[in-house]
Amino acid sequence: MSRIGKIARRTFLFGTVAIAGGVAFGVYKLKEEAPNPLTPGEGEVTLNPFILINQDGVTLIAPKAEMGQGVHTTWAALLAEELDVDLDQVRVLHGPPAKAYYNSALFGSALPFLDYKVGDFQEGMRHFIGDAAKLLSLQLTGGSTSMRDGYERMREAGATVRETFKLVAAKRLGVTVGELRTEGGNVIAGDGTTLSYVDLAAEAAEIDPPKVALRPASEWRILGKSQPRVDMVGKVTGTAQFGIDARPEGLRFATVRMNPRRSGMISFDPSAALTMDGVEKIIDLGDGIAVVASNTWLAMQAAEAVEIEWAVADYPPEMDGIMGQIAAAFDGEVNATPRDDGKPDAAHEGTEITAEYTIPFLAHATMEPMNATALFTGDALTIWSGNQAPVMVRDKCAEAVGLPPEQVTVHTTLMGGGFGRRAEADFSILAARVAREMPDTPVKVTWSREEDMTHDMYRPAAIARFRGIVQDGQAILLDGQVAAPSVSKQSGKRSSGSEMPGPDRETLAGSFDQPYGIPNFRMRGYLADLSVPVGFWRSVGNSMNGFFFDTFIDEMAHAAGRDPLHFRLELIRREHEPSAKLIEAVAEMSNWSGPKPAGVGRGVAFTYSFGTPVAEVIEVAQTPSGIKLTNCWIACDPGVALDPSIIEAQMIGGAIYGLSAAMQEKITFEDGAAVQQNFPDYDAMRIHTAPKFEVQILQNNRFIGGVGEPGTPPAAAALGNAIFDLTGQRIRQLPLNESVNFSG
Repeated sequence: MSRIGKIARRTFLFGTVAIAGGVAFGVYKLKEEAPNPLTPGEGEVTLNPFILINQDGVTLIAPKAEMGQGVHTTWAALLAEELDVDLDQVRVLHGPPAKAYYNSALFGSALPFLDYKVGDFQEGMRHFIGDAAKLLSLQLTGGSTSMRDGYERMREAGATVRETFKLVAAKRLGVTVGELRTEGGNVIAGDGTTLSYVDLAAEAAEIDPPKVALRPASEWRILGKSQPRVDMVGKVTGTAQFGIDARPEGLRFATVRMNPRRSGMISFDPSAALTMDGVEKIIDLGDGIAVVASNTWLAMQAAEAVEIEWAVADYPPEMDGIMGQIAAAFDGEVNATPRDDGKPDAAHEGTEITAEYTIPFLAHATMEPMNATALFTGDALTIWSGNQAPVMVRDKCAEAVGLPPEQVTVHTTLMGGGFGRRAEADFSILAARVAREMPDTPVKVTWSREEDMTHDMYRPAAIARFRGIVQDGQAILLDGQVAAPSVSKQSGKRSSGSEMPGPDRETLAGSFDQPYGIPNFRMRGYLADLSVPVGFWRSVGNSMNGFFFDTFIDEMAHAAGRDPLHFRLELIRREHEPSAKLIEAVAEMSNWSGPKPAGVGRGVAFTYSFGTPVAEVIEVAQTPSGIKLTNCWIACDPGVALDPSIIEAQMIGGAIYGLSAAMQEKITFEDGAAVQQNFPDYDAMRIHTAPKFEVQILQNNRFIGGVGEPGTPPAAAALGNAIFDLTGQRIRQLPLNESVNFSG
């Protein structure tokens, strides 16, 4: 299988890595190691999948996809910290599809624990169960798990390499290991003799890696400080390679046009398109067509020229029917009750309040539209794809073209946004199918923005119903119900062919798992039998329930006659002190208790998600042209702040993503097809409408949490609560611009 001897040293092939006289290292905490995907050629050595030390220096083979969240930078920093090299000495490449790159943190997080109550025993169980992800080859970037997965793994890998090289150097120099130190990729003896890691690499293959102890945070040189992004230069200069930049020799260009009603195709007439100069081929895909042409724009124009008769949708064609089907789920059986404290059905004295909330479907709207490039030779398939799940992409594409998985090579590129959309395999599969019809010719399949938005796997539309009781200024009961199509079951069926068994807790994420000390506290989930395709969207269920749950907490505070921030603080302090400190921090940042100018409103919201509590205060002002967002204060606690600048960027980006959706984004259906097809009718927040942001990072939480998604869930509720503070209007349906006018 190895072809290393025939390629240049710096070339990376998925399934093989050029390490020319070097050695590869890594760390497993497994009883049985997964197969190492790095296959050496003659005269080369590889021990484990993550780190290569060779004549080119240090290369990190990262199992996580870089889609703007900074994961490659922080993984490289984790490695460099213990390896005693500088960050700019580490080159980062995305790893191949392989069992060895399983995501233990994602698998472990599925255990039914309340995250804010997790202690050492539960965390140990997560690590133990997480290793079972190896059995499923669960190589996935998602769930804000990259740092949780790599925090110990990469540091142990770096420390193991460092200590192995010290053993080699000690043997060569005839000294004890204690007489040696490491710095800048070198082992240095007491007399100043210096041996580079590169010089020691070949001999390191003969050494059994020692057990190592990790350095305490007090000794960190790199971690805990803001670092320059390893992908920054490439992105600034335009040399970074995204999926859409793939340019294999002999490339042809294609696009697809699929049924906007998400069912089959009755007939099509390609005659008009075939008369267009430069159109090479029109391919029948069964439920749509692909057009191959001399350039992408021509392919898109030709695709629109094809006359197609589509089959009808198998879900209600209009929004009234769709939302009616979701509402009907409340009349069915409860799917999940992950929180049922106290006696929510008993009679309780006090003031009762009820509310119903509604949210629409949402698209992912990644800046880089869906695309993949594929080359099919008859006995092999190579695919270039910005994706979040390489093993799934490999296996699904292999099935699509009738090849065994080992004959498929997947190049995972940088991606211009993922947000969960690129955890799907559909765009890669379509590229593979098109390539099969163009043997020995690489074909880049780029979706139009219209195709991208009408064939998304949407964030579900959902309805929530809440009942609460307050007594003597205290919340004594909260009983919530949420109905929505199941992301987990649909996504599981697409990826594995079968629905996820058991109750779907994800539909209730961001509600039942919040650290509020309410004695009678119940959350129930109902699954709507609706076939509109839904998928994982940044922060998943938390994005829905962050709005539902925290808006209702705000309503309870006002019903109790209490300040909404202090009301939350009192409830949270009973359950989770780090979250209480977070509320105090955002209160101080926003001068919550200070004087507030006329015509200004402030709203607070809190959501604990992905191991990280986040509190946000949004300030709005009434202007002659409408309501303007002026300030957004964010306090977060990821437990360990590995790179403050990346955390700050992710918190701000997550809030903007959530605010964009809250203010103006929705997907609606007419005649079974999505109405919104491009940014003019599905617009994101613009710079001139964005508030000024301030972020404070605390480190009181017990375990390290994620940062890519937790900034999103509180945003909608904080904005809605601020509008209520300003206008007295309580808005329970998103997007907000259907109820108020925003400035700009």
